This record gives sequence, structure tokens and C-alpha cells, in this order.
Amino acid sequence: MKLLVSIVDYQEALEAFEGGADIVDVKRPAEGSLGANFPSTIREVRDRVPRNVDVSATIGDLPNLPGTSALAGLGAAVSGADYVKAGLLGPRTSSEATFLMKAVCKAVKDFNPRARVIAAGYADYEDVGSLSPLDLPRVASASGSDGVLIDIAVKRDTKLFEYMQDEEISLVVKESHDLGLSVALAGLLGTEDVARCSRLGADILGVRRSACEGGDRVRGRVSKDRVQTLSDAVRSLATDSNGLGILSTAVR
Repeated sequence: MKLLVSIVDYQEALEAFEGGADIVDVKRPAEGSLGANFPSTIREVRDRVPRNVDVSATIGDLPNLPGTSALAGLGAAVSGADYVKAGLLGPRTSSEATFLMKAVCKAVKDFNPRARVIAAGYADYEDVGSLSPLDLPRVASASGSDGVLIDIAVKRDTKLFEYMQDEEISLVVKESHDLGLSVALAGLLGTEDVARCSRLGADILGVRRSACEGGDRVRGRVSKDRVQTLSDAVRSLATDSNGLGILSTAVR
């Protein structure tokens, strides 16, 4: 399992990298759960972070506007993102979500075929009126996306596992893996959730609040020491008592 740490600028990216993050995820929490940052920030992070660290970029909690979403996805890809994450907030049906994600994938992959596009859904979908995460694997596969992310749209004090049961998450993971998709889990997760996410088969664990001093995802700053604690917890699961790898296989 890889550790993804969401950051808002290069200084936070450096803290995340030095703390052991596998992926630095450029976002702007002030604009939402998957709030998009500025192209110049994505570009600076990609130019200055070592190439062995992947750079992800969120493009927003998107309305059901495929053209707008495609332009946002292309902007992230042009700016250097290795992963482009699209939040499916506006689409209400699988067909709407698939059409939007097809538009994003085409825009991104026409520019950079190696870039990976992630279809993101929300565990609190009933509260915000969005698509159920259970529909994500089929949407991602049909649209040509490379993976799925389950997150939370409204970040209060309720984490992912209070919205979805382990059995539901396992269904998403299994179906995604069967379709050749990677799976990321996020939503106010911390060190105490690392083993659970690994057990459920997640390929990527996404964090911000638990990596920030003071535990504030909007006003707090990512700390190398806090990232190190998370990274150590992830690495400790990499080998079982016999020295055999137990990490989820990262597909695609």
C-alpha cells in the first residue's frame, strides 16, 4: 500500500517527501474535499520533487459539466500531474458519471497516455446527492479510468468508516481489482486506520488532516514528522512475520 499525502504548495510537498510519502497530492482544501489548486503550483511541485515520487492533482468536486471537467483534467496533465483525480459530485447516474469521466480521460490521455485518471466518489453520497461509491468500479472501467478513490465530500469529524461498512468497501475493492483498477481510500483517516485499509485491500491510503500540525486540513500545515509516523505505519505492514510481502498489488 502506498501513502498519498495531500499538500497545498511546494514547502508542504517537501515535508511530505522527506517524511516518506509515495505520492504528493496537490489540492486546495479551501475549495472543497477535492478542491483544485493552481496550475503553477502543480508545475512547481512536479519540477522540484524527485521523479521517484508521483505527483497527483485534484481537479475539483465537479458539477455535471463534462466539457469543464475535461479542460480541468487537461490543465492538471499539462502542469505535470502523474495522477488526475476527478470528484464525481454533480453526476447523479452512472451514465452521467461515465460520460464525464470519458471526457476527462480523453483530454488527459491525448496529452499524456501515461497519466493515470482516478474517478473519485463520496462515502457520504446520500447527504450530498451524488453517485454511490458502489458504482465507481463500473464507471471507471467503462470510461477508461485507471482507478477509483472513495473519499468524503463534507469533512467534519466523521471518517470514511462511519459512512461505509467494511463489507461495502471490500466489494468496491474486489470489483475494482477484477477490472484492473487501483483503489485509494481517504476521508479523515489516520495512523490508526492503516492496518484496516491494508486489510481491505487498498492500494493507496490518502491523508491530509492526520499529516497536518494541529489536525486542521484547511489551516494546518503538513509536517514531516507526522508524515513519517504515517509512513512508518504503512511500511510496517509491508512484510509479515516470514518476511513475505503483504502489500496490495498496485494494478495499472
